[in-house]
Amino acid sequence: MSRYFGPLRQLGYVVNDIDSAMKHWVEVTGVGPFFYIDDQPLTGFRFRGQLASPRFSVALAQSGDTQIELIQQRNDEPSAFKDFTDRGLEGLQHVAYWTTDFDRLRAAARERGATELQSGVSGSGAPDERFVYFEEGPFPGTVIELSEVSGRKGELFRAVAAAAVGWDGGDPIRDMRTVLGS
Repeated sequence: MSRYFGPLRQLGYVVNDIDSAMKHWVEVTGVGPFFYIDDQPLTGFRFRGQLASPRFSVALAQSGDTQIELIQQRNDEPSAFKDFTDRGLEGLQHVAYWTTDFDRLRAAARERGATELQSGVSGSGAPDERFVYFEEGPFPGTVIELSEVSGRKGELFRAVAAAAVGWDGGDPIRDMRTVLGS
């Protein structure tokens, strides 16, 4: 457990082909079901302090206490994900911590010298669905995401985890919007 952020909750993989990646996770590792959305809603997205409008697809599944997130960027707008693939990389891009005390943990990270890479609001755009990614620094692959889970995003994450309990392999790819009610 991180003494700064609490338990590690998510592994975020940036992929070039999200359909193949979901298939791999389901068939090779047995992780699922995945909840997929082809165009992740975002508001107020900033990359390195500048407004940007990346479009990306997201798939979420759960393995034990850890969520697996797959991300495929669908346009050329600036983002940490585009930077990652532009460097010829694919795979684990970030680790995430979840919080209901976003402002305090974000401020504490800044006080420790963390530099914000990207931030915004995901999901329904509610004020309690914020996220921030901090630069990886000198250690490639150590981008840290802090994700607020007080509202609907927290409900989604709990539903993803619940679906994984006792999952028998049926219906491996599900529409995330059915969980979000939109």
